[in-house]
Amino acid sequence: MTLAFSTALRRSFHRPDVLRVGAKEKYSQVASPRVSRVQPIESQFRRVNKVSISEDIAQQILDLISSGKLTPGQRLPSERELCKNFGAARSSLREALRGLSMIGVLTARVGEGTSVAADGGKFLGKIMEWRLITEKHDIENLLEVRIALEGIAAANVAREGSQADIARLSTLLAKMKSSVKDKKQFAALDLEFHVTLAKASGNSLLFDLICMIRNQLVTALDKLLLPPVRPLTYKEHAAIVEAIEQRDVDRARDAMHRHLQSSLARHRATMGEQIATKTMVPVAVKKRPSRRNAKAAPAVLVEKGIASSPAGVQPAFEK
Repeated sequence: MTLAFSTALRRSFHRPDVLRVGAKEKYSQVASPRVSRVQPIESQFRRVNKVSISEDIAQQILDLISSGKLTPGQRLPSERELCKNFGAARSSLREALRGLSMIGVLTARVGEGTSVAADGGKFLGKIMEWRLITEKHDIENLLEVRIALEGIAAANVAREGSQADIARLSTLLAKMKSSVKDKKQFAALDLEFHVTLAKASGNSLLFDLICMIRNQLVTALDKLLLPPVRPLTYKEHAAIVEAIEQRDVDRARDAMHRHLQSSLARHRATMGEQIATKTMVPVAVKKRPSRRNAKAAPAVLVEKGIASSPAGVQPAFEK
């Protein structure tokens, strides 16, 4: 923070239009001759006092969005007005706005200013994706969550899915049948089947969560698609499609649960085999020295009974 900005900030605390309430401060707004084209949100901002000014600004904006005082699509005041209300430098303000734009909370367009994002999907996606990447979740935990989510998706498609959606699933199923011997092609179709089903569920949040979890499981699931497993996987998918075509909600959910529980069981079996293989690695055994190569103890020690003579080796004093 520059010396000039610090001086300006200290002077601002002695303005006559400042009303202190406990540790917080409220400011009366002086009417500007220029008419703002946005809703009067300026009065909701307060001056920042933390060390990380940009972090404080970002948190205030997030709080206003969560409380509904800033709504999706609403434009923020100009940078000049925001700097005045926050009592912050333009560099700190821009840092905060840039960070919120990167994670999808705000949308910045040249000539249009900055506004609250109309769709929070990007924000949720970034947060969840980062958490899944950094926390290194156990594969079994992700598979268990996937069972719950995709069971709901299958039930939704059976209940409300369009004929076009069901036709796409049937087409993918037919392609899976013809590519059982091709691991790479079968894996790609398996992925497309589950993504298509999630999208057909009509729940965008469910779709985002399933896709994010699925992306974290690509490597683990690829190891499960061994030649003997692919025909079984195809049959499990066929049972799901059959239940959806018959609009049987409960059976569709149960079929998806059985399929994913089988995947979990196969994963556990694979991990068990790997652990067993690791524990069966032969351990090098130290060879005991041969008696033939054993060195005879000095005759003096053997004579005094301090050391014993190896078998077949006679002490020097014995005749």
